[in-house]
Amino acid sequence: QVQLVEFGGGLVQAGGSLRLSCALSGSTFSSFAMGWFRQGPGKEREFVAAISRSGGNTNYADSMKGRLTISRDNAKSTVYLQMHSLKPEDTAVYYCAADFRLGETGASSSSGDYDWWGQGTQVTVAS
Repeated sequence: QVQLVEFGGGLVQAGGSLRLSCALSGSTFSSFAMGWFRQGPGKEREFVAAISRSGGNTNYADSMKGRLTISRDNAKSTVYLQMHSLKPEDTAVYYCAADFRLGETGASSSSGDYDWWGQGTQVTVAS
């Protein structure tokens, strides 16, 4: 059974940085494309970033492009999301997700492509 656990959320001041981590267990991490999504208060879940199985292909939401770096360490079965210049509107629960069906270069922005989800980690950006 695939399990995803996110780490690294918390409270940060506007303009600050935060790094989220997500560890996968129960299967071979390098077989999965990985994605990050978020859901803010009163909002629908939205795409943040994704990375292909090998890490060679990345995909970012336009709203956050330039402020994010997604990366992965297949030896540690972990995907990371480095966020910079955070804004109060970035406040949300951030979820990582794993996709087994996409090809080698897939890094989908569609939540429907992802098969497993973590429980989420809260990120709060104070103004």
